[in-house]
Amino acid sequence: MLDLLWLVPALPLLGFLALAVAGGWFSRRTIALIGVGSVGLSLAVAGLVGFAFTGLSGTPGRPYDQILWTWLQISGFGPTIGFYLDSLSLVMMLVITLVGFLIHLYSAEFMLDHGKEPAPAGLGRAGGIGQAGVSAPAGQAGENDSGYRRFFAYMNLFVVAMLTLVLADNLLLLYLGWEGVGLCSYLLIGFWYRDPANGAAAQKAFIVTRLGDVALAIGLFVLLTHLGTLNIQDLMARAAEQWPVGSGLATIAAFLLLGGAIGKSAQLPLQTWLPDAMAGPTPVSALIHAATMVTAGMYLIARTHVLYSLAPTAQAAVAVIGAVTLLLAACSALVQRDIKRVLAYSTISQIGYMFLALGVGAWAAALFHFTTHAFFKALLFLAAGVVIRSLHEEHDIYRMGGLRHALPVTFWTFLIGAASLAGFPLVTAGFYSKDWILWEAWASPLGSPWLWGAGLCGAFLTALYSFRLVFNVFFGEAKAEAGSRPGLMMKGPLIVLAAGSLVAGFLEVPRVLGDVSLFSEFTHSVLPSFETATSVTTESALQIVTMLAALLGISVAYVLFLRRPGLVTAVIGTAWGSALSRFWIEGWGFDRLYDTWFVRPFLWVAQANKDDLIDQVYSGLAWLIRQFFAVLHRTQTGQVRWYAAILAAGSVVIVALVVLS
Repeated sequence: MLDLLWLVPALPLLGFLALAVAGGWFSRRTIALIGVGSVGLSLAVAGLVGFAFTGLSGTPGRPYDQILWTWLQISGFGPTIGFYLDSLSLVMMLVITLVGFLIHLYSAEFMLDHGKEPAPAGLGRAGGIGQAGVSAPAGQAGENDSGYRRFFAYMNLFVVAMLTLVLADNLLLLYLGWEGVGLCSYLLIGFWYRDPANGAAAQKAFIVTRLGDVALAIGLFVLLTHLGTLNIQDLMARAAEQWPVGSGLATIAAFLLLGGAIGKSAQLPLQTWLPDAMAGPTPVSALIHAATMVTAGMYLIARTHVLYSLAPTAQAAVAVIGAVTLLLAACSALVQRDIKRVLAYSTISQIGYMFLALGVGAWAAALFHFTTHAFFKALLFLAAGVVIRSLHEEHDIYRMGGLRHALPVTFWTFLIGAASLAGFPLVTAGFYSKDWILWEAWASPLGSPWLWGAGLCGAFLTALYSFRLVFNVFFGEAKAEAGSRPGLMMKGPLIVLAAGSLVAGFLEVPRVLGDVSLFSEFTHSVLPSFETATSVTTESALQIVTMLAALLGISVAYVLFLRRPGLVTAVIGTAWGSALSRFWIEGWGFDRLYDTWFVRPFLWVAQANKDDLIDQVYSGLAWLIRQFFAVLHRTQTGQVRWYAAILAAGSVVIVALVVLS
């Protein structure tokens, strides 16, 4: 069965090619069948491969390397088109195919009448709310078969690129998948390209992530130059042999790879593209935020963890970046009015938890939180899509309310997703993964009370903004009448994802609550762990504090956003409250900062230098030629006597020169 591994990315690729080349002759049913079915078949093959992998090796310890062909051969450098399967790539592959299939299935119904879903009127980059109910420009309200085909072609290609990224056995092939994900994000974020704002959001995502990609590319050159290979396993082995801990080269390479990771995973300071990526269709938001693009950086660091173990400074930077990002993004999520932007900032914050775990050496905990996050974040985005669709493209949570009766399935699944995001104790997957990260941040030799405290504050804020969404959208007075209801293809994925948001956490239960370590044992052969001497009493106390933080956040949200919403209005009505709220809505002013320091100066230089020096050289030559032509032109009088006189004078000059010489 393991030799079927190549089919996992190949099947969605065939779906993409069929839709891109011949999709114009297909009906919508056939388009959906190819788009959804190809990813579904990929999931089935991934399941068979996973079963064979675990069956062959028990607790995984025997990776499988499948070489398809040699990509190129230059002076001993011969990267291959090959896939590498171990417990890390297996987890990533299964999550990508499962969540990707569910999102595709949801999209088959959602995109029937939302292929040209208009963006919420008046929602600018800062997330402010303008006039509601403005209809879309002509041509954007309805979908045609071409757009339906284009959507599924892009989505299939997105899955192909991400699978290539996580299965690649060398960093060059990984980089191909990395750039493929970036290309697909551009195509999907700007799917409604007739709106200039959507095109700008797509360009922003592409350009900002390119900054990190340049750092990653330079990092690959450094590794290849000094270690002579880009095969990941050989690379890590040579790094451990040749570079001591604290090596300057290891540190430089680790920081360069970190630059690529923070760009793709939207961590400080390259996080500004992700909230604007909400311009794309809701299933695109779910795919980007749940199991694909934004988790690529986490995977890259986990895959090259040997390198970071050799570069303690870079690893500490990963932890600090994650801790700061999770707090700043949580504050911004707390004040957004657009339901999708709340979830976007939430994603930035939750990826921050993964980076915090990576930075303290809790490699398996980061991967576990990726797994649980894929379930509850995809669930929240898809449920939000149902709400937006039923309210005729309304995105403002303060113009919603009372929807729990009109959309019961959506309400209960959204509630489960929000509870998992908030880390509701004992019964949600998010609690177990987040608790594991917080415990490691405290107990790890690389952890500290400061990092633990940042994670704990983030847990409180997460619970607060998660249930701010629940209470504003589904409780209180109904401010708009719900229209269309979701069908089975939309409700089915919600139910499956809700189940995953509950049961996935029980793969890893702390010792004081049952001591289940299935996930850590499964990944132990790839992702090392550390022994801790911390007592059970300390662990129990910290877990109680974590539970209380989540429950306190939910309770405060209940008071502020359901029982006494006037308190929030009063605070925002003050000068400092309004200023702070606006500052957080704008994402801590990073967009304005970059616009002032980088974008405007660059545009000014480009405008001033539009006729650059090279152009001036050629322009000068052209001017001289024109002047010479003007002089010669005056000699063309059309009078024969002048021509004869000039000929005679020329002859005299020539004869004189001959005689005198």
